[in-house]
Parts: sequence; C-alpha cells; structure tokens
Amino acid sequence: MDYKAIRVIISGGGTGGHIFPAVSIASKLRELNPDSEILFVGAEGKMEMEKVPATGFKIVGLPIVGLQRQFTWANVKNDLQVPFKLAASLVKARRILKEFKPDIAIGVGGYASAPLLRAATRLGIPTLIQEQNGFAGLTNKILGKKVGRICVAYEGMDRFFPADKVVLTGNPIRPDIQPATPETKAEGIHFYGLDPDKKHILVIGGSLGSGTLNQAMKQWISDGCPGGEGVEVLWQCGRYYKKGVDAFMAEHTDAANVHWSDFIGRMDLAYAMADVIISRSGASSVSEICAARKAAVFVPSPNVAEDHQTHNAMALVRKGAALIVKDAEAKEKLLPTALELLADPERIASVEAAAGALAKTAAAQEIADEVYKLLEKNV
Repeated sequence: MDYKAIRVIISGGGTGGHIFPAVSIASKLRELNPDSEILFVGAEGKMEMEKVPATGFKIVGLPIVGLQRQFTWANVKNDLQVPFKLAASLVKARRILKEFKPDIAIGVGGYASAPLLRAATRLGIPTLIQEQNGFAGLTNKILGKKVGRICVAYEGMDRFFPADKVVLTGNPIRPDIQPATPETKAEGIHFYGLDPDKKHILVIGGSLGSGTLNQAMKQWISDGCPGGEGVEVLWQCGRYYKKGVDAFMAEHTDAANVHWSDFIGRMDLAYAMADVIISRSGASSVSEICAARKAAVFVPSPNVAEDHQTHNAMALVRKGAALIVKDAEAKEKLLPTALELLADPERIASVEAAAGALAKTAAAQEIADEVYKLLEKNV
C-alpha cells in the first residue's frame, strides 16, 4: 500500500479510554509517513487538552459539553447550555475543517466527535470512526449512519452499525504491552519491590482510581486479609483517593503484603508480574489485559453510558477469558473470587489462553490501512 502523506483530523476524548487509541492511531499514521499532518480536536476543559500536547500533537478545543444524567442544580445548569454549546461547536468545527482542509476526519468517541464528524460529513470529507466498546456509544451510533468506515473491537457490532461499513480491528494499545516471559515477570517483581516467592494480585482502577475497588480492598484488609497467606497485592488506588488510602493504611500496618500507590507508571511490568488482575472493564484495560495474556476479574463500572463496561467484560466471560463480579457485590465477593482463582493454576492457565486468543495487537496498523483504503475509494 502507498502510504502517501495525508492531512488528518482526529476528534474525541473525555477519558483516557478515548485519548489513548486516538494517539495510537495518530502515531501509527505518522510512522507510516512522517510528512502527514495531524490535528486533534477535543473538548475544552477535558483531559485531552493536556494529554494530547504532551505526546507532541497539536489540538484545538470545541466548547462542547455533554448531558449529565444525575439530578443536581449544577447539572441542570450544564444541561441547559448543551444546545447552545453544540451549535457553537458545529460552527467552530466547520471553520476548523475549512482552514485545515483534511483528507479524512477520524472520530474516537467523546463529546468532540459529534460536531466535528457531523460537520465533516456535510462538507463531503471522508470519515471514519473507531468504537472501542462492546456496546456502541450514542455519539457513534448516530455518526455510524453517515461515516464511510467503522472500526470496532468486538464481534457482533453490526447490531449497532451498517454491516457493510464495519471492520473488526481491535483497540489500539501501547506497544510495550506483551505477554510476560520469565524474565519480564522477574523484572516486574523486582521493579515493584515484591517477593518472588509469593503470588501476586494487581488491582487497577484507572488514573483517578475506583471507589468500589478501593472499598473492596479496605474491607479485605480490615478483615485481616483472609486467604492472603503467601500473596502480595499491588494496589493502584488512584490520585483522587490517595490521601484517604494513606490514612487507612497507616492504621493497618499489619497488612505488610499490600503495596499501594496512586499511579503505576510501568504498566508493562505491572502486568508482567501479576498472576491475577482485578480491574474495571474499560475498553483499553480489556484490550491490554488480553494482549498481556492475563487472567482478570472484571468489575464493570455502573457509572458509564449504556453500561458498556458490562458488555466489554461479558464478551470475554462468555469465552472463558475472564471472570466478572458485579459492582454492588464487590465489597464482599471481589477479593475472595480473585484469591480462589489465584489458588487454581489450571484455571488461570485456561483463562490466560482464552484471553490471549482474543488479543488484537495490530489494531493501529489495521485502522491506518482502513484510512488509506477509504481515501483510495474516495479518489
């Protein structure tokens, strides 16, 4: 394929689950042709406005905001502004497109995708969206009727989108996420100061942390870490909860087998050292755990649109590639479930094999190829 220099706009964001795939796609397009021009479009005040420039790409913001489902006066005030900010975002998106003159516009979900992709389709610019989850978000479901190609991470997504536009590519992941070897497992254990003679559980709740996972950990520690003999836990509690967890652990100094921090920088080594992983089931986490070929217990967040984390997790559970514990039952059942799995090496091996079989590690390349195929079709 001729990877000629192209001009690309990538829109979306709001969460790391949208931002990382977007950056991965952009990085792959630039790798294929360093002369390609890439511009990101995000939502003003959202994390992409900080995270994207840190990776070396330019970004501009739209004044778009999303509807808030929970009833508070602040949310009512926000929701009253939505139609006006949407109209302003459509005007700005159209201006950005006319000034930048992209060959293609790519949407990855999130607030900014809707006005940018809508404006692009009206201007006749080729468009592609990437849906990370097993249950399509509202923005992408609406856009799917108009765009030229839809790259998805799960089978059966033609129930949300026109089947002739759907391509199963998987989610782009960080290239350093690989199945563990004895060497990388040992490196991870050493890097995090753990005991090589013990088994290890990794608990990850995202950069901001998960209140549910943290409460489950606190309950288990308060109960004296039952079933934790010969087990160490690396617990990523999140920046938002760090102060409270520090205070809690200061009162439970007997839990010497629990190591905690607000952030895990070397996720590749954290995955490598883990025998079992406890995690939310956001699209990026699920894709990385499959690529790392690890056995996981997922706790889907109930606080997401269309309950998509449950759909993400169940896509693996149905194939024996993961376990699931409901959010409402996590405090009592999560650690016992993970420890039961940890004590069963044969089941771990089975789950790891099933998870590894679902891994799609060439997603960024496949999405880039779809970009060029779509452009050839529109010549």
